[in-house]
Amino acid sequence: QIVKLNMAVPEDVPETQSNGDTDDVAEHLQGAVEASFRLKRILSEDLKAAIVNHREGVKRPRFEAQRVGQEESGRIDRILRKWSLQGETVVRHVLEGLSLFELKELENSGYYPDTTNEWRGPAELSAVHIAQMREMLGPSGADVDPIQAFRSHWNLDGTQEVRLRLLCHKDVRYVMRHYDGTRPLEQVMEEAKPKAALKGLAEGAAPSFPSGSKAIGRYYRLEIIDPTTDAVVFGDANLSFALNLARHRKALGHVGRIIATTFENLETLRERYSEIDDTILQLDQYLSDVYHEVDCTRIALDPRFKNMEGSIGAVYYNFPHAGAAWVDLQPGQGHVTGFYDSHPIVNWRHENLMRLFFRNLRYFVKPRGLVKIASNMGAVGVRFSYILGSAEQNEFQHVETLPFLEWSLHRYGRAYGDRRDKKKRPGDGQGYNAQKAESDMVYTFEYRPSGKDLPPQEIKLPPTFQTIIGCNDGPFKNLDHNSSMALARQLHERFIKEVSGTHVG
Repeated sequence: QIVKLNMAVPEDVPETQSNGDTDDVAEHLQGAVEASFRLKRILSEDLKAAIVNHREGVKRPRFEAQRVGQEESGRIDRILRKWSLQGETVVRHVLEGLSLFELKELENSGYYPDTTNEWRGPAELSAVHIAQMREMLGPSGADVDPIQAFRSHWNLDGTQEVRLRLLCHKDVRYVMRHYDGTRPLEQVMEEAKPKAALKGLAEGAAPSFPSGSKAIGRYYRLEIIDPTTDAVVFGDANLSFALNLARHRKALGHVGRIIATTFENLETLRERYSEIDDTILQLDQYLSDVYHEVDCTRIALDPRFKNMEGSIGAVYYNFPHAGAAWVDLQPGQGHVTGFYDSHPIVNWRHENLMRLFFRNLRYFVKPRGLVKIASNMGAVGVRFSYILGSAEQNEFQHVETLPFLEWSLHRYGRAYGDRRDKKKRPGDGQGYNAQKAESDMVYTFEYRPSGKDLPPQEIKLPPTFQTIIGCNDGPFKNLDHNSSMALARQLHERFIKEVSGTHVG
């Protein structure tokens, strides 16, 4: 059955605000926002071209295809023929995001997407399969102790790991701080033995404890951080985690301030959380600052963070999510639906969230500053590999992954962070679908800049307007062409607003 919606296809292309000009950003911060502006420019130009092409009946290559080599294109065609999915534009979009090596592996494998799946289309199934294929070749999303993380980062062998585990707390800390890959590990280990324990710092406690890895892990679990450093909490929907952190730091006698941020404005928060004003009042009593409408991928553009470059010592972001991309099938009638987080039409937003987040942090976190991201190891929106990979690209070294329930700060009022919070919360028996608390992890990183200039931040290319029109599952299932055009326009314009830092829904 073909469904026709009462949605006109607009012929005009609205002009977006001119906040994509890097001339408006301080020169030393332009690297923080360049990728965000580039993403907005790609989306805006694609939408304008698509509308003009539709009006004039002209077709042009997708921008994904323009970046795919001849050999890659040939392999993509062969895979689509093998799967009998030559006309699936979203599947092609997924394959165009793969490297030549990945295309070879996929072509030579026996994988076929299940085209009879009632809940997931072939594009989403193949995208998830490819993500899992990549994750099998990289670090685990489960708990990883400090020595395992150190071994993975420096590509050490099993014998070296065993020797590290025999070191006491003092010596393990010394090795982890001073080893840079330019000298043999064994030399640094010998160098550590006569060194005196750190004086006057929490890190110097229990220097002779026989298991250095366990001792360091206790620091991360008990949240023993620099007492003078400023800490920032991003995306704290109901501010309950920030309040928990404020109480913790006060009990430890810390003097560093806390900056608690929300993505939503205060009016929206009051609609969702009846307790929000009281929470803000309590944070104020702990001398914490509260900032609303903070986009963690664009803090270099936020005047409230001016002159804070290189000063933040601890960053927290719990259960990051780019937001559910709801669309209104019949505007004004409440018929709202959307895609699963793993669907390639929307999943690129989650991957770019982490890439842009860590690129911004490079300019604000001080060397050796800590970043902690709590997430479920089975999350299909912001996958654990997005977190680990984005951190590594931006010189945030993975130092441990600890189970969320072992973290001293895990007891706080969890929230979905969207319109669902009006009626239910993840607490009180309401958990995220297909996710269990035992699979929640805290991915911990330490900023260790090399001092070298990094290349421009890589971004995950979004689907083109034409690709979205070709989608035939999710909210696009059973729509006629004009209705697909209108719905694609609505979704595409939402994407542009999101990357422009405008809160949507």
